[in-house]
Amino acid sequence: MKLEIKNLKVSVEDTEILHGVNLTIESGKIAAIMGRNGSGKSTLAKVIFGHPDYNVVDGDILVDGNSILEMNTDERARLGLFLGFQSPYAIPGVTLNNLMRTAIHAQDPEAQMENPIKFIRKMKAKLKEIGLDDDFVNRAVNENASGGERKKSEIVQLDILGAKIAILDEIDSGLDIDAMRQVSTQIKKNRDENGTGFLLVTHYNRLLSHVEPDVIYIFSDGKIISSGGPELALELEEKGYDELVEAARAS
Repeated sequence: MKLEIKNLKVSVEDTEILHGVNLTIESGKIAAIMGRNGSGKSTLAKVIFGHPDYNVVDGDILVDGNSILEMNTDERARLGLFLGFQSPYAIPGVTLNNLMRTAIHAQDPEAQMENPIKFIRKMKAKLKEIGLDDDFVNRAVNENASGGERKKSEIVQLDILGAKIAILDEIDSGLDIDAMRQVSTQIKKNRDENGTGFLLVTHYNRLLSHVEPDVIYIFSDGKIISSGGPELALELEEKGYDELVEAARAS
């Protein structure tokens, strides 16, 4: 799958906040967006999924060459897009098992559902891989879970759903050193084994040093000001945003 953002301009209440964004995310590749708070990173993630608060005034969002702008959020998800929230919600009364089975059925209502016992065993194995207790299967989604546990659960969900392109908004926030390694390992495993493409929204290089993205985009004031390989994150860490922004304006 290829997700293309072409000259995307987005407004909120007649104020333009994204100013002609261009980027591409492909299956089997890892891209990252870095930038200050308020630079437009999370806005882009929400717009890709059709958040109603944002108005696309120009440009397009394409999946395999076809525009998705007229699609509802659930239609975009059924294409294989997945959004990992910056602050995942708790859903009282809905177990992770029920959520995943319902979501899989929604992807293809005519598909043969996996045997419930086999499905639960598979979910427990995925939970164990990322360091979560297997009782998460039958717990309400994210209820009484720490921030790190919620982020790990997001990784399990995209894996179970077979996401083709996953956009993870600050998946590294709330993770300790061990959890960071576990999440990074599963991101790379999904890329290598399932061909999942990733767009990682982050402030810091510590996640990127583990996953080694193919391309990094630096955001500032609603547009991409620079792009490059993993060395760009190291440069950003060394010089800070101000120097990179000034250098981009001067070039």
